[in-house]
Amino acid sequence: MRLLKFLLTGILFGIVMTKSEAISWFRIQEMFRFQSFHMYGIIGVAVVAGALLHLWIKKGGMKAADGSIIQFPDKPKTYTASLLGGTLFGLGWAMTGACPGPLYTLVGHGYWIILVVIASALLGTFTYGLLRSKLPH
Repeated sequence: MRLLKFLLTGILFGIVMTKSEAISWFRIQEMFRFQSFHMYGIIGVAVVAGALLHLWIKKGGMKAADGSIIQFPDKPKTYTASLLGGTLFGLGWAMTGACPGPLYTLVGHGYWIILVVIASALLGTFTYGLLRSKLPH
């Protein structure tokens, strides 16, 4: 039953990404060229929704699936890692024309070349795991 909830959530996410055109290479390029507000609007709504959900979880003392209370650790005082990571993330997003969120939605639409992007993302994640102790945090 739990896996069915994840599957349905993923399907709903894919529908939202498709209908909002967030999987469109053209829309993403428009955003990076500052030619359209469309993607900025989608990202803005996501940020506001995430902030409200974060506040609701924090104030409501919500519990995780295992019954433990959800806690948010304090943020680091330095932003070097965030700036470096955000820059690499943005460059990858601009080069591939695909944000990591809807990659699987793109595969579902039949864009098989995105499997190369997914494999690259997994390789990057693996590499990060190997180098984590040497990176600024």
